[in-house]
This record gives sequence, structure tokens and C-alpha cells, in this order.
Amino acid sequence: MSSVAWLSKKLDDGRIMCEACNQHCKLNDGEYGICGVRKVENGELQLLTYGIAAAVNVDPVEKKPMFHFLPDSKVLSFGTVGCNFSCKFCQNADISQYPQEHHHEIIGRSLSPQAVVELALEYKCKSIAYTYNEPAIFFEYAYDTAKLAHEAGLKNIYVTNGYETHKAIDTIAPYLDAMNIDIKGFSKEFYEDICGGALKPVLDTIEYARKKGIWIETTTLLIPGYNDSDEEIRAIATFQATLDSSMPWHISAFHPMYKMLDVPKTPAKTLRRAYEIGKKAGLKYVYVGNIDDGLRESTYCPNCNKIVIERHGNIGQYITNHLLEMDSCPFCATKIDGVWS
Repeated sequence: MSSVAWLSKKLDDGRIMCEACNQHCKLNDGEYGICGVRKVENGELQLLTYGIAAAVNVDPVEKKPMFHFLPDSKVLSFGTVGCNFSCKFCQNADISQYPQEHHHEIIGRSLSPQAVVELALEYKCKSIAYTYNEPAIFFEYAYDTAKLAHEAGLKNIYVTNGYETHKAIDTIAPYLDAMNIDIKGFSKEFYEDICGGALKPVLDTIEYARKKGIWIETTTLLIPGYNDSDEEIRAIATFQATLDSSMPWHISAFHPMYKMLDVPKTPAKTLRRAYEIGKKAGLKYVYVGNIDDGLRESTYCPNCNKIVIERHGNIGQYITNHLLEMDSCPFCATKIDGVWS
């Protein structure tokens, strides 16, 4: 199935420029974008994965990870094949890199935007997450779904590498409630050599989406020997604290995957060191992930330091929520930043 990828424009030289992400692919007829799923056919850019979901699951929202957005609720998660990055450590390479590695073949099950919404309602989810691969590359599919979801009373979450264009964010902002944006590292070389992208557009997206009123949480997967030095961790934390100290930061453990099978998994002590660096930088809400550490997965009131949401489990999925859909600490009445209902 395909549909016109209308987030694009025709250039004077006859090519079509995709405006979904900051790769800004400029394509002639028959050419594919970097993502492998946007292709010019007969003078129009087509989204080849429209209505074709490669992965669909019902998850706890904490798995996205979102800790300050409808905690202890269910989210319908779905994604397609393809990606605009080529991260050597990708945890979902079997779908994200599938078209690039299988002669642009598209796989998945037929699932219209309406069907996605109906599934979310059937399983009593409060939100839909566009995840597993990069939602920017299936923008038109995501947009149509998000609009229907809002009409049905559901919220929408992007789990993203942060490479959306301003035009893409502006277009979907009325229907996009939250984003978890990866800050994969904090060096030009890491993004170029390991991810196939650039750092600056990601930082710009975080700032821009926040200004649009979208709730933002960020995630950094710490990879031993690549992005886990004190200096790089501190640079990420300082950037985020300077921008907004109330923006939650998730620090996750790497497990050997894809083209980094020879790299060891992240030691728990590295995550705990990063947690302390984040706190010292002034971040109010720092969390570790992919390990069970209840002390560092729970939410603390930034004023009285009492736990307002207790969590444990590898993704913080076992929860005791003392906020009970309030937005203030039950012990000292300090407002806890987030979207609680």
C-alpha cells in the first residue's frame, strides 16, 4: 500500500524534496529517500508504508519511556519498516533497516489509521505511540492516525530520534501531545559515524517542540566506550538543564545489538554515575532504564524529596502512584511537572 507523501515539495530542477525530516532528501523519479520507504513515482513522492504496520503491541506507557505522561496507563504502540538513521547499535534493526537491506521490500500487516484507533480503544489504551522505527518517515500515516485518535479522545506520543523538520512539527502539533526524543550522544562525530545523522537538528527539535507546547522527555542509551564519558554525559545534562530543568531524562543501558555485537552491555554503575551527574547539573527528574533500580526509577518531589511515584522493574512498569492524577506533591503541594490526566 502507498499514499502520496504530501509533506514534500517540487523543486525548480524537477526533483522532489521530502520535508518530513532533516535529511531533506532531494529525489529524481524512481529514487528512494535515505529512509527506504519514501520514493518518487510518476512525479510524486509516495509513502510506501502507508497503512502497513510492521510491529503492533499494547505496552505500559513507561516502556516508551514516558514517566510523566499518563503514568500506569496502557498505550497502543506501532511502527513501520524503515528509518532515516542507520544507528550501528539499533535495538530494532530488524524493522528499521529492513528496506535498506532487502532491496526496498516492505513488510507488515495492513492496518489503516482508523483500525489503529479502534485497536487502541478496544484494549482500553489512553494513548497511541508512534514507535519501534522513526515516526518522521511515515509522517502522513502518523498524521492521519493522530487526528483520528484525538477525535476519539486518545492522546498521541512520538518516540523519535528528533529529526523532524519544523514544518512537520507545525503540521502535527495540534494532535501530538508528547515526544520522547533520543539524545544519542553529544558529539558531531558520534552522530555522523555511528548514527548517520547530525546532533544540531536534534537539539533544535527538542527546543522547538517544547515551545509548541508538546510534553518532552529525552532518552540517552549509554554505550561503553562511545558516549559514556563523564564529559559527554555532563554536556547532555547541562544542555537539558539549561533549556528546561523539569524535562525528564532517561538514561538507558545498552545491550549488544546489530553492528555492535562486540561491545559489552552497559554496567549498572555507569547508569548510576550518569544519574548523579544529571542531578548535579540541576535536572529535577532523572531516571535509569533497562535495569531494575527502584531508587533511580522513582519520581521524587523536587522540593521535599519524597517519592511521589514509586517504580521498579527494568522499564519502571511496576508502579505505586501517590499523585492519583493530581499534579502536586501530596506531602508538600509542590507542582510535579507532567501530564497526569
